[in-house]
Amino acid sequence: MMSTPENPDLKLRPLSADDADWVERLTIAEWSAAIVVAHGTVYRPAELPGFAADIGGEAAGVITYHVEGAACEIVTLNAWKEGLGVGTALIDAVKAAAGRAGCGRLWLITTNDNTSALRFYQKRGFRLSAVHLDAIAESRRLKPEIPFTGLDGIPIRDEIELEMDLSN
Repeated sequence: MMSTPENPDLKLRPLSADDADWVERLTIAEWSAAIVVAHGTVYRPAELPGFAADIGGEAAGVITYHVEGAACEIVTLNAWKEGLGVGTALIDAVKAAAGRAGCGRLWLITTNDNTSALRFYQKRGFRLSAVHLDAIAESRRLKPEIPFTGLDGIPIRDEIELEMDLSN
């Protein structure tokens, strides 16, 4: 278990096979199914590598990712303790893992309604790299549980791709 210099009470650890059931339950609770869909790809977060965070022995967040070639995609990120550095620490852990895997690009997809995520990721060095108009229509074919209306009553239609160059 690793602690972070910014918050010594925050502990991170890599996910293990023992976490699969917990990650699956979490994915269902947070994402409405055991799968997530992005850019036409179905992911099962319980089967992906990632990191868990806790503060004082209580779960504070989890991140999963997928490495393909020289790119690392953040598939899911959940942080339940806002303002304590949980999300940032989880991203930093994936950045380090991506670097060890030889990745030069860290990227992710979010939806157009998730304005808080857009702020969060940009503050941490991610840049908007693409908007995939109406991509959620295809995602709904693969995962019908995706709602039509999201945060703040905004219709969910588009995927927004953000990326960070890790080659520097």
